[in-house]
Amino acid sequence: MLALRLLMVAFVAAGTAVPVVAVAQPGGSAATQLDYAFFKTSIQPIFTAKRPGLVRCVQCHTHSTNSRLLLQPFAAGAASWDEEQSRKNFETVVRLVSPVKPIASRLLMHPLARAAGGDPFHAGGKHWDSQDAPEWRILAAWVRGQTGPSR
Repeated sequence: MLALRLLMVAFVAAGTAVPVVAVAQPGGSAATQLDYAFFKTSIQPIFTAKRPGLVRCVQCHTHSTNSRLLLQPFAAGAASWDEEQSRKNFETVVRLVSPVKPIASRLLMHPLARAAGGDPFHAGGKHWDSQDAPEWRILAAWVRGQTGPSR
């Protein structure tokens, strides 16, 4: 069984270190770069978005559940994550990205409707009926290594 490695690297942007995670396979295959800035500005807001007939991701995924996606709870009175919480969320979410086949990552497939290629079941409901859904496309772009703003 091949063990997966996460290699933390930093890029300097505007004088600030912005972490990027390289999700790689042993043996030197090409890595997918997962950009922290893109995660913070474009992925995290998806976790707080309200969708008709469904609860927000954070309503289930900030509590101790039997889920691989356990996001940091907001600080008392806060409506978003602070920098430390965002970095912890990033570290959690990158584990849901498949380095072998990024598009098959649990982050993408679990909340996607089965008819659109998703997993059979997600306790929070299926958030996207199609791989053309705007939020799903943002997640997919990040999983494929897109950097920079998407919103």
